[in-house]
Amino acid sequence: MKKYIDLSHTIEVGLITYKGLPAPIICDYLSREDSKNIYGDGAEFQIGKIEMVSNTGTYLDCPFHRYADGKDLSEIALEALIDLDAVLIKIHHSKKLNITKEDLVGFDVKNKAVLFCTGWSEYWNTDQYFEHHPFLTQDAAEYLKNAGAKLVGIDSHNIDDTQTKSRPVHTVLLGAEILIVEHLCNLEAIPEGPFKFTALPPKFKGVGTFPVRAVASI
Repeated sequence: MKKYIDLSHTIEVGLITYKGLPAPIICDYLSREDSKNIYGDGAEFQIGKIEMVSNTGTYLDCPFHRYADGKDLSEIALEALIDLDAVLIKIHHSKKLNITKEDLVGFDVKNKAVLFCTGWSEYWNTDQYFEHHPFLTQDAAEYLKNAGAKLVGIDSHNIDDTQTKSRPVHTVLLGAEILIVEHLCNLEAIPEGPFKFTALPPKFKGVGTFPVRAVASI
């Protein structure tokens, strides 16, 4: 029997994922009470309406997010999203914030989802979450690219250092069609040993980022 571990944050009304971007609005398009006037035999239904930016909750970045001619969500193969062999790299934020090439030596990342467990998700939905968070350096991104990583995820506010306006990690990884998942959580619950990773977004055309239900399967 497989065990599944949910690595996704819950999206709810008022949630701020990225400072400066609006929170989602989740409401009824058709309420249960109003639906009683439409259906017979006592049937009632709710149809929801959601308004949000695509960078909400735990989300996946594909090349179109960074590059106008890059693949969008509708063009990403299922093999790049489902049941990926995965490796967990634990570097707690109390030890360091900048994850470098030297931190990756010794890990087999070829054709794998590489997930960074920093413990930063403990600050989710607080002001502290947005400031001085863990991130990868450009040399770490170049290492992952050259070593053949398939996807890179992190339980932090951004895979890049947001204290600058440069985004070298997004540039390197998405330029090599290596997918990115940000705002993961619960990575500490993944036990030692092999596991699979899945992060499946809807099949949108012309969209480069969208929330996923990220899951580890043991």
